[in-house]
Amino acid sequence: MDAVFKALADASRRELLDQLHKSNGQTLSELCGHLDMSRQAVTKHLVLLEEANLVATVWRGREKLHFLNPVPLHEISERWIAKYERHRLQALSDLKRGLEQTETK
Repeated sequence: MDAVFKALADASRRELLDQLHKSNGQTLSELCGHLDMSRQAVTKHLVLLEEANLVATVWRGREKLHFLNPVPLHEISERWIAKYERHRLQALSDLKRGLEQTETK
């Protein structure tokens, strides 16, 4: 998970993930069109995203397509976010149930 957090720490890498979310399977040239940085800089960011398993690549002929892999983000959500939300969601559910019982009386 450290590699995922490191990858997500940079705004440019988050922008690349956002671009892949909008349109999955983009080439390097397509991704470069969305950012104001050199092709080499985008490539370095993509390498970090691939190392963190946030981006998967597939070769189609001479083109390398980049795809968003949401699994590591889901794992972070489950590990670090969902467990903190459970208590609030349970409290809301209990409140709703209590209000519904009060209304029926």
